[in-house]
This record gives sequence, structure tokens and C-alpha cells, in this order.
Amino acid sequence: MRIDILDPGAKELNYEIRQIVDIAQSISSISNSPITWENIGDPVQKGEKISPWMKEIVSQTTLKDSSYAYSPTRGLLNTREFLAKKNNALGGAQIDPDDIIFFNGLGDAVSTIYNLLKKEARVIGPSPAYPTHSSAEAKHANSSPITYNLNPYKTWQPDTKDLYYKVKYNPNIVGMMIINPDNPTGAVFSTKVVREMIAIAKEFNMFLIVDEIYLNMVFKSTKNYKPITTLIGDVPAISLKGISKDMPWPGGRCGWMEVYNKEKDENFSNYIDSILRAKQLEVCSTTLPQAVIPQIFTHPEYRKSIKKRNDFFESRSKLIHKILSKNPYIYFNPTQGAFYMSIIFNTKLYSSMKHKTLPVKNNEVRNYLNSIRERNPALSGDTLFVYELLASQHICLVPLSSFVTNLYGFRCTLLEQDDEKFIDIYTRINDSILQFFN
Repeated sequence: MRIDILDPGAKELNYEIRQIVDIAQSISSISNSPITWENIGDPVQKGEKISPWMKEIVSQTTLKDSSYAYSPTRGLLNTREFLAKKNNALGGAQIDPDDIIFFNGLGDAVSTIYNLLKKEARVIGPSPAYPTHSSAEAKHANSSPITYNLNPYKTWQPDTKDLYYKVKYNPNIVGMMIINPDNPTGAVFSTKVVREMIAIAKEFNMFLIVDEIYLNMVFKSTKNYKPITTLIGDVPAISLKGISKDMPWPGGRCGWMEVYNKEKDENFSNYIDSILRAKQLEVCSTTLPQAVIPQIFTHPEYRKSIKKRNDFFESRSKLIHKILSKNPYIYFNPTQGAFYMSIIFNTKLYSSMKHKTLPVKNNEVRNYLNSIRERNPALSGDTLFVYELLASQHICLVPLSSFVTNLYGFRCTLLEQDDEKFIDIYTRINDSILQFFN
């Protein structure tokens, strides 16, 4: 090339949740053995069946010619009116249909949100972080992510003191990102803590980005949770929502932002207008998933489905706890919402992990893994554990250190539908941890 064509910030793009698939598939090919995928939050891929009533709504909608047409750039008016009314009924921040913009999944929305920020304007997010957010924010700034800590010893609640001082002494931080319920930890942040975070944003004249994709996935045993619209007051904010997790329809790639208090700040208003203009360049988002939202959300079986799924995932969390709770090498919190769990290794073990292995029966797989370790001597201890588990048990997890944290551990899911298979997976993970450190 005549000049360097790569954006300097591109080095910050990292999505280990998908990247580890390449290594897993190589191990599968060498060993001729299938992989058990615990790396990604796809309920359908893990065996969840789509409700017949939902399929009927979608199939009937495909018979309408309008479902094949462009939608308005913001999204279908009927759906936006429905969602605005649904939000306003909660009694918090009030919006109208023009405060809603649809995207082709929240990944599309996240990329647009961060790309349109001034390079020097930073958004602080949680650690452990979700890489779609942390990588996009770091890429736009050509710098490492700026994070506040989630405390694993306080049910992964945000450390608001840590947050306050990082914001106070970094005037370039203009936004705060919250994922609630949280991915990768499975935590649900208390109303008290979220109010403290909003107060920090208000004091320092910031806006909030609140990822609420798991809004409907809060377990019945989890108390003191409220959606951001009921707490935000007059602070400018963006709430991110979608259909991929609770319908579930991850392949529909349909998400939207709801903008609160746009008129409260001229700078924020101009920023939101730029997001709309960027969306206009794409014309619109996919029409069909938008079209079915009002029918599905108001169907009498929808709330029953949400409750049934939440009860299922909560029971899965309890089952993991039963299997892993006596393991002396790990610490974890039961999941409170969403369908993930982050398990951390005892910090005293970190220095020894570089030299640990698991037994691998296939010599070709062992040689392949050894070559990876030799080429990458700086691999974190939890990454090595995840690779060893892949080679030994053909179970694919995600190392926790890939979520922008100094903690070592792994993220797993509660998605497996088959009871016997679920118990077998986590029994083998537990046994492998014991074997790895003995």
C-alpha cells in the first residue's frame, strides 16, 4: 500500500468469545471429536426450542409484502409507538417514538455509538468488561479501555468509590457504561448502587450508556432491581435493548436504542442526531423482526415464557453451585440474571498456572497445544487452563482475563437444555480444575 491503511485503534479489537472457536475447531479436527460449546450466549445453539406460537407469528408476518420492504430509518413507526408506550407506562423517563432507533443487532448500535464520539471523549465501563463495548470504545480512542471494578466478593456489584475517583481525575471521561443484568458475571446491580452511579454522572455532567439486553432475565430470587428508565431522572442516557436473548432470536439481529432526556443537553442532543444520520447512510435495519415485536410482546404466552426460562436458568445456577461449591481452587457468585456465570481462580494460584497441564490422550492434540504455548509465552494462566480443558475434555469456555480484568477464571453459560449433559459438563470442569492444580 502507498500508505499504512490500518486504523491504529484496530489493535484494540478483541473478541475472545469468537476467536477461541478457531483453536477449538483445530483441536476437534485433529482429534476427530466434537466440541461442547460453552463460549457463546446462543440459547438456540444449545438446544432451546422456539415456541410454536412465536413461529406462527413470524411465519404469518412473512406473508405480508410489507415485511420485505425497507423500514423507516428509525424503525417501523408502529413498533416504536408500541415500545415508547411500554416504556412510559413504567413511570420513569418519558419518550416518544422518535427517541427510538433500530439497529441490526446491538453490535451494530454499539459500534455506531462509540465511533461517533470525539476521539478524546472516553466512556468508562465495567471490569470484567463485555468485549463488544470495551473493544469498540478502545478502538475509537486508540487506547486501552478505561474501567471501574466489579467486586466479586460483593456479588459483582460496581465499586462506586473506584468509579467516582476515576471519573473525578479524568476529565476526558464523558460517559459511563453499565450492563445490567451483567455479562459476563451474571450479576444484577442493586437499585442503591445504580442510583449512586447516576449521581456520579450527574455531578460530572456525563451521559450513560446502559445495555439492558437482559432486561427481562432477572431471577425471582433477585431483589431490588429496576430498569434504568425508572431511575435516570434528568440525566441524559441511552438504553440498549433487543430480542436476541428473551424471545430468543439471536439470528434476527434486531436491537434498538431508547434515548432519555435528549433535550437536557445540547451537546448530547447533537450526538444523538449524528447517530441517526449515520443510520440514514445504511438506509434502515431489517424489517421483519421489528414487525413482529408488538404481537410477540403482547401475546399471552410471552410473559409465561419469560418466567419459565428464568426459572430454568436459576435452577441451572443452583446446580452449578452444587457441583462446584466444594472446589477449593475457585470462587463464584450464583447468577442473578442473564445466563452466564464468571468463576475466578484463587489469586494465590496465579503464579503457578503457567506450568500446569491436563492429561491429553491424543498426542497430535498435545503437540498442537504445546506449539501454541511455545509461540505465545505471555498467555495468561486462565487462557492456558481454557486451552488445556479444550484439549483434554473438548469443552470450550472463555478465559475471564479476556474480559479486560486482572482476575483469572472463566465465563460459562447456563444454556445447556439436556440435564444429564449439563451435569456431565460441569462435573468434568470441576474434576479438571482439581486435576489442574493438584
